[in-house]
This record gives sequence, structure tokens and C-alpha cells, in this order.
Amino acid sequence: MTTRLSPLELMTRLIRFPTVSRDSNLPLVDWVEEYLGGHGITCHRHYHPDGTKAALFAHVGPEEPGAVVLSGHTDVVPVDGQDWDSDPFDVVARDGKYFGRGTCDMKGYDALAIWTLVEAHYAGKPCQLALSFDEEIGCLGAPPMIAAMQGVVPKGGPVIVGEPSMMKAVTGHKGGQGFDTHVIGFEVHSSLLPQGVSAILEGAKIIDFANHRNAENAARAPSALAAMFDPPFTTWHVGQVSGGTAHNITAADCRFSMDFRAVPGDDTAALKEAYMTHVAEIERGMQAIRPEARVEIDKRFDVPPLVPEEDGAAEMLVRRITGDNGTHVVSYGTEAGQFQAAGYSAVVCGPGDIAQAHQPNEFITIAQFEAGHAFMRDLLHHLG
Repeated sequence: MTTRLSPLELMTRLIRFPTVSRDSNLPLVDWVEEYLGGHGITCHRHYHPDGTKAALFAHVGPEEPGAVVLSGHTDVVPVDGQDWDSDPFDVVARDGKYFGRGTCDMKGYDALAIWTLVEAHYAGKPCQLALSFDEEIGCLGAPPMIAAMQGVVPKGGPVIVGEPSMMKAVTGHKGGQGFDTHVIGFEVHSSLLPQGVSAILEGAKIIDFANHRNAENAARAPSALAAMFDPPFTTWHVGQVSGGTAHNITAADCRFSMDFRAVPGDDTAALKEAYMTHVAEIERGMQAIRPEARVEIDKRFDVPPLVPEEDGAAEMLVRRITGDNGTHVVSYGTEAGQFQAAGYSAVVCGPGDIAQAHQPNEFITIAQFEAGHAFMRDLLHHLG
């Protein structure tokens, strides 16, 4: 029989796989599948279209719907350019903390979820594990994984997405979409500006859409639901801009990503349409000068909001275990909104502080990791 590893041993194994989003996660998935298989647990995979990554999911206990789903992601952000005091891809205990890339976000929770699945298996209790890929680059891996789970394992019940929340029940988060925008102009000498189309100047008009929308949204009285968030309105943002050849040439290219983070209740389809309409208006002006000028847009990510549920099964389960009766929402997105959009009851609850995520010397306190372990032990008593 395969030895049952402790949560710390599991986290140490997972951290040692450098599963940065740009790289393959298959060595980690191979190891998890082999470990669970050694305990008699059947795993299933859903591959990225290029075959370099895979999501992994599994069900234990009676083949009946309603099992608690423990959901996490396998990818981590890069350590490039960060000054670490220890090997980021090993777990180092120091000053009451476990250091390592992913200890907080979120291989600590992944380890606890794997431990729980094994314990539930031996107890004959229903539980599911769902480990995605590409969460850190737009929550891209969860939707196809969720679709792949249908009909392969029984439909799960409450979903606990273990992003770091200090073991609080987070019941709502903003949604968001991102649009890679490529403005294609027409080069001329800048002294002949009216004969060309500057992609940068036209791109600036498109980017200004964010300023106007943010001002309008900030001035509007928020709904009761929106008022729970900080800030209490939908925000638009451009974080990087690139383009141009030289200071005296009208730019042929300008590239940026226009993103929005929407409060639950705002119509994300209408938000997208408003941006597309604005872009089309700018494009018409460009093409009046040079017909070949244009704007190309590709959707980079689409994360639905997590809407607080009335008497939601996931929230009620977490509150029973933690005793947390507070109201907690966050302005970033998670895979919980994607599970909810697929018909699951979902909540965010995991060990660690989001402020430590993505940082050099990322850590989870030993106390938080133990709190996560205590939560999982109590969860086992609530299964089935």
C-alpha cells in the first residue's frame, strides 16, 4: 500500500514542481495521479489543446451526485527577477512560516485537498478533487475542466475554491474580461501626419474610453450588492502599451490589453459591447484616412463574477465548519465564479493571506496551514 503522506509532505512535493503558467504542469499531474492511484483512486485528465498541460479530477466514495468538490490550480507565477532568500521551489520553514512559490497561492491548499481526498477514500465518504491549469493567466483552464467532469464523475455539490482567504468564507468576487487590442495604422513621416494614421494616437483615443467609464461609474450611486466591494463599481484598466518605430514616424502598431473588473449585477455582455462599439467608431475614422488601417481584438480572458448565494450550500458548509459569520467579498476573480456559472454552489475559502501571493519569499504561516488542516479534518466529519 502507498504510504499516506502528510499535508506538509504533499505540499513539499508539489512545490518542487516549477509549474509556472508558461511551462508544462504534466510532471506534477503525473506524480499526483501516481500517488492517488497508489491509494486505489482513479484520476481523469483534461488536456490543454497543445497537450503540454492537463487538469486532473477525481471522485471517491459512493457514485452519487452531491460530493463536496475541492478545487485548486496547479500553476504558479514566475520568480524571474525576484530576490528570494531561499530556493523558491522548495519548502523552507523559518520564523513560523513555510516559504516557497505556491505555498500561499495555492499549492498549500492543493496539498490539503489531496490529503482530504485520500482520507475520504479510506472512510468511504464522497469527495471530489479538481486541479486546473492556467489560472494565473486568466482562469483559462477551469471551464474546459468543469465541462470535462460532466458525465465522467457524478455531478458535484458544494465547491470550495481554496484561494487564500485566511480561512474566511468569501461569497462574492468581481468578474472580468480582457481584450488584447492591436491598432494597425499607416506609416508616414510625422511631418505629413494627416496623410498617415498613427496607431498610437488612435490607440490613445481607445484607451481614453477607460477614463470616461471609470469616472461615470465612480459618480454613480452603487447598488447594495456593489457597495460590498472596494471600489464599489466596475473598473476599466490598461496596464501596458507598446508600439511605434521612431519618434518621427507615425506608428504602424499599438498594442495593449483593455480589461474590466465588473461588480456582480453589471451586464458583462453589455460592457463588452460598449467597448467594441467605441473601438468601431475609432476604426471608422482611421479608415476614412487609410482604408487598410484597422483594429484587431482578441479576448484574452473571461471570468464570471461570483454572486453571493442566498442560503448557498457551499457557504453554509464553510460557515458551519469555521464559525465565520462575517461578510467577505474580493475584487479579484477566481475559478469559483466559473463553477457557479456551471451550476454549482461555490465559495472561496483557503489558508493564507492573498497579500503574500506572487511576492518574493512567498509564504504561508504555519498557523494558517495548520488551520487549513484542521478545517479539512472537520470537513471529513461533514462528508456524506
